[in-house]
Amino acid sequence: MSASSRKPLLISAGVALAAATLGLASWQATAPEDTPARSSAASSPEAGSTTDPAAQLKALARREPGDKLAAGRADAPVVLIEYSDFKCGYCGKFARDTEPALVKKYVEDGTLRIEWRNFPIFGADSEAAAKAAWAAGQQGRFAPFHAAAYAEGAKEKGFGEERLTELAREAGVPDLERFKTDMAGEQAAAALAKDQEEGYRIGVTSTPSFLVNGQPIAGAQPPAAFDAAIAEAKAQAAAK
Repeated sequence: MSASSRKPLLISAGVALAAATLGLASWQATAPEDTPARSSAASSPEAGSTTDPAAQLKALARREPGDKLAAGRADAPVVLIEYSDFKCGYCGKFARDTEPALVKKYVEDGTLRIEWRNFPIFGADSEAAAKAAWAAGQQGRFAPFHAAAYAEGAKEKGFGEERLTELAREAGVPDLERFKTDMAGEQAAAALAKDQEEGYRIGVTSTPSFLVNGQPIAGAQPPAAFDAAIAEAKAQAAAK
């Protein structure tokens, strides 16, 4: 289901406060014009909670050792969560220009874990690509599929079934028939829905959007912005 056809989601008072306080509700880097406004508050049993909103956002890191759409140690001191769309030009810019350096500099030395969240907001092609990325991940080929789908000029070719299969072949997915079955299956749809619900719940409305140990970064910022956020998060983790 596309973002434009979804109903606004109700979110807890604590996370609503986080969205308002930390700027998540104003992430507008590449939001489609017809994306509906999301609810920024709701009546709930958690109203009046004193729970730290930033801590709630930090807790979104899943740290699942077997997460096939993640890179880095599950116990890394810093987790970067990325809400992204394969049709998003700025997401592609981040994937090509910034992310590889973050992997080399921080993931490989154990400082950083990157967790991908499929957050398609540009229609059917976006959703199809998200499910295809998940399916490639089931065979251990998420990273190369991610790279192929974000290559310069890739999104302009569209993400129809034949094109997605071509990208899977390029990414080295070994069993293409299984890939097609997984892409069309209920598990892919459920995984996509889980990521979308999480993003909508905290007020994400555009891509790319990031959390670095619960602190937001909006859009494909220069590498220095990520370096600074990771350094601060690492220092805070060490202090605790």
